[in-house]
Amino acid sequence: MTIEQTRHHTDELRVVVREVADDLSEPAAVRAWADRLLLDLPDDRRHDVVTVVDELTSNALRHGEPPRQVRLLRRANWLCVEVDDACLDPACSQPSMGSAPHGLGLVAGLSLA
Repeated sequence: MTIEQTRHHTDELRVVVREVADDLSEPAAVRAWADRLLLDLPDDRRHDVVTVVDELTSNALRHGEPPRQVRLLRRANWLCVEVDDACLDPACSQPSMGSAPHGLGLVAGLSLA
């Protein structure tokens, strides 16, 4: 696997893809991969993106079916995180058990449509 930093100052779309192994330890590797690719972002923004990547990857591993894939799509001043799996059922948000959001609620809070 080649790791390239996603510095992007043009409007050209860049897509970086990572296959996700069917292993519950995989989110840590995916987090590290995303963190290395996004070193040019401010620390707080990079942390938010890595959190979104982690939540979506963990959700796909717990509730989805292989194959699974994470994609980071990037243009100047724009970033999109996509995680998919072979499951045909749509993801459903569950109510939070405490005051802090988790899962898809956390993703929604950190993301822009």
